Amino acid sequence: MNTKKPIFIVIIGVFLISACGREPTSLVVMTHDSFAISEATIAAFEEENNVDVVFLPSGDAGSTLNRAILLKEAPIADILFGIDNTFLSRAIDEDLFDAYITPLINEISDAFKLDDQNRVVPIDYGDVCINYDKQFFRENNLDVPSSLDDLADPKYANLLVVENPATSSPGLAFMLATIAEYGENGYLDFWEELKENGVVIVNDWGTAYYTNFSGSVGQGNQPMVVSYGTSPAAEVIFAEEELGESPTASLVGRNMCFRQIEFAGILKGSKNRALAGKFIDFMLGTKFQEDIPLNMFVFPVNQNAHIPKEFLDHIQVPDHPAVVDIDKIAENREVWIEAWRELILR
Repeated sequence: MNTKKPIFIVIIGVFLISACGREPTSLVVMTHDSFAISEATIAAFEEENNVDVVFLPSGDAGSTLNRAILLKEAPIADILFGIDNTFLSRAIDEDLFDAYITPLINEISDAFKLDDQNRVVPIDYGDVCINYDKQFFRENNLDVPSSLDDLADPKYANLLVVENPATSSPGLAFMLATIAEYGENGYLDFWEELKENGVVIVNDWGTAYYTNFSGSVGQGNQPMVVSYGTSPAAEVIFAEEELGESPTASLVGRNMCFRQIEFAGILKGSKNRALAGKFIDFMLGTKFQEDIPLNMFVFPVNQNAHIPKEFLDHIQVPDHPAVVDIDKIAENREVWIEAWRELILR
C-alpha cells in the first residue's frame, strides 16, 4: 500500500496550521530589578499583538546598563527599560538605541524629554529624598531637618544612613543633590561635615532601608535614610494592618531631593523593531501609565494618566528638586564619585 502523500497537500496543511494557530513572537525587555507592572496589563498587550513579552531583570540601573553595553554587538533583548538621567549620557555615548518617535510624544511634558534625537523616551519619574521616622522625632522632641545644612548639625549626629554613590542609584542621586546645592567645588566640604557628624554609609538601598532605617521592618538605628519620595505611600499600601497615616515622611526642602527620570529605548540589533515600537507606545498609553504608581511607586509621565488617591495621600512632592545637567553628569560623574570615595571611605 502506498502511504506517501502528495507534497502539495503537506505544504497546504502546514500553511493552514500556521495561519490558524500561529505561534506568538517573543519580545524581550531588559529591565532593572525594581521593574513591576500588573500581569493583566501585560496580558492585554500580548493578546492584542500575539506576542509573549519576556522581562529580563538585570540588577540595578547601573548593572542593567553595563550588561546592555557588554552585549550590544549581539543584543539579547529588544528594549531596554530603566536607564535614568544619571546614566543616560553613558547609554547615549555607547550608541545603544535606534531612534523612535512615538505618536504619544505630545502627551509627555517637555521637562522629561532629555534626548532631542528620540533615542529614548521617558516613561516615569520620581524623587530620591531622605525619609524620616516620624515616631523617633516625635518621641525625642526633635525638629525635622529643613535643609541639607541642617543634617550636619550635631543634634542629628549618627542619625542618617546613605548609600554609596559608586554602588547605588539612590546614593548617586543624593550625591548629585548635594552637588546641585553646593557646587562641584563645595559638595565635598558638606560631606566632610556629614562624616564628622557620623553619617552611616552602606552599599545598597535594601540594606539602608530594611536594616539600618528605624522606620522600616528592620527597626535599625538611623531614623533618616536616603530612599524615595514615594516610600511613605508604600509603607501604608503594603502594611499588614490598615494605617491611617504613614509612619514615615520625606524631607523636601530645596535641593534635598533629586528627580530621577526613567527611560526606555529600542536596542540596536532588535529583530522585532516594529513590535518594540508598539510596546514603547503601550508603555506610554494610559493603561500602562496608570498601572505604574502602585507597582513601581513612581509617577507616570503621560499627563493624561490618572494617579490613584491612595498614592497621593501619603507622599510629599518637592517644590524645588535638585537638577544637574545630564551633560555635566556625563563629563564629571566618575570624577565626582572618586573624590567622594577618597574623602568618605579612606
